[in-house]
Amino acid sequence: QVQLQESGPGLVKPSQTLSLTCTVSGGSITTNYYYWSWIRQPPGKGKEWMGAIDVSGSTYYRPSLKSRTSISRDTSKNQFTLQLRSVTPEDTAVYYCARDVVLGTTTPTAWGQGTQVTVSS
Repeated sequence: QVQLQESGPGLVKPSQTLSLTCTVSGGSITTNYYYWSWIRQPPGKGKEWMGAIDVSGSTYYRPSLKSRTSISRDTSKNQFTLQLRSVTPEDTAVYYCARDVVLGTTTPTAWGQGTQVTVSS
C-alpha cells in the first residue's frame, strides 16, 4: 500500500519561497496513470488543489497559483517537491501530497497526513 509523507519547514517568512518534499513508499512515482499532487487547506476553508506532476514529468497547475508554483520530482529518491514563491500570510495552510488517477481532485485515494505551514514574520 502506497504511503506519502510530507516534509519541510513549518514556518516561512513573507516574500520567501515555501519548499516541501513528499516521500513516497510502497509505490513508484513513475507508475502509469497516476497524478502526484499537492493540495492545501487554509484555516477555516476547504481543500484547494494546487498542482500535480505525472508519470512523464509533465506538470499541471491551478491557474490562480501557476505564476508562483513549481512541482518537480526526483525519481531516484521516489520524491516530488513543491515550491511556492513570494508567499503571504494567505498561504498559511495544511499542505498535503497525494496520489490519484483523477487530475485536480481534492478527495484523492491516497495522501499524506499533512504538514502545517505558517507564513509569518
